[in-house]
Parts: sequence; structure tokens; C-alpha cells
Amino acid sequence: MSRFVATCVLLMAAAAAFAHGVADRDAMFIEQNPGAALIAFTYLGAKHMITGYDHLLYLAGVIFFLYGTRDIALYVTLFAVGHSITLLAGVLGEIDVNVYIVDAIIGLSVVYKAFENLGGFQKLFGVVPNPKIAVFSFGLVHGFGLATKLQALSLSAEGLVGNMLGFNVGVEIGQLIALAVLLVLINTWRATGGFARHATAFNVTLMFAGFLLANYQAAGYFLGG
Repeated sequence: MSRFVATCVLLMAAAAAFAHGVADRDAMFIEQNPGAALIAFTYLGAKHMITGYDHLLYLAGVIFFLYGTRDIALYVTLFAVGHSITLLAGVLGEIDVNVYIVDAIIGLSVVYKAFENLGGFQKLFGVVPNPKIAVFSFGLVHGFGLATKLQALSLSAEGLVGNMLGFNVGVEIGQLIALAVLLVLINTWRATGGFARHATAFNVTLMFAGFLLANYQAAGYFLGG
């Protein structure tokens, strides 16, 4: 089971590093869209979130040790509010952020969460940063990551606000779908009895995947894309 989980995480990280972005067909639709297309942008937002492996890796780390429905809802909401703010502000406010730097930080957010899950902050520094503030803050970063993908395209000014709201709603729908799948997988794993034994290995692998993502994006930045 642990080997299976580790393999899944690595495959997800590799796919994220080399494939995460807006698909060519979707990009063509967005650039050629003459005006409001709420349903289409909602679909694109959901699709982007479901295939956004860096976001999913972080989300998996966030809910990994959460058992109560209220706690899961609270942390996922904090993350959603954070990335909704910067997604909309980034595109509508034309806030220019380097895509490689943002995606590298997103990779490091995965590292941070895995390190936190391993109790690293308590062991090394004797303190644990507020996890709620961390999740909200990284949500802001992830939102800029989504915004940079859209800012790279030629978006029509006509209907832009509605389209971005639709895209953001789609992102939230995609997040809920992904969350449901992750919870099923994690709860199934917990039921096998091997969860506690392999939790450390999983989070170490998650941390490695985060470093892989961050290093890939850093290389893109320093090599000029």
C-alpha cells in the first residue's frame, strides 16, 4: 500500500511539473471567446482544478490528518477563500506575478505542509506555526498560480468579470470533487490499518514531490523559461 501511494504521488508530481497549465484547446477557446460564456468558463475552472496536481498535492497534505467534518470544512474553506481572492484580483486587477516564482512557491507549500505533518516544526524549532493562517496564506499563493495561467492568454474584456466569476466557481466545484475523491482514498487507507505505519513515508514522499515541483519551476525561472 505504501509503495502504491508513493508511486501515485510521484506520478502526480511529474505530471504537474510537465503538464500543468491550460490545455491548448481550452486556451484557444478562451482567447477566441468574444464575450460572456459563464457555463464554459465554469467547466474550464473545474477541469483546471481537477488536473492541477500541485493544488491536489497540497490539499491532500492539508486533510491528511483531519478527521472531523467541521475541521475539514474549515481548512478547505480557508484555502478556497484565499485562492478565490487572488485569482479574481490577479486577473481583474491585472496584478503581474512571475509564473515560475509563483509555481515554485506552490511547490514549497506542499513541502511546508508535509513537513508540518511530520511534526518538523515542533521537533526542530519547538513551535508550531498557526496552521489556519498557513492554509489561508498558501491559498492566496495558489490563487495567483491560477491567475497567471489565465493572464498568459489574451482574454476578451467583454464579459470578463462574469467569466472570471464562472471560472472561480468552477475551481471550487473541481476542488469539492477532488476533495471527495481524496477523502474516499484516505478513509479507505485508514480502514486497512496501515495508515499509521505508513503516514511518515507518505509525507516524506509528499515533501519530495513538492521539492521536485519547486526545483522544476526554479529551473524554468533561471533558464528564462
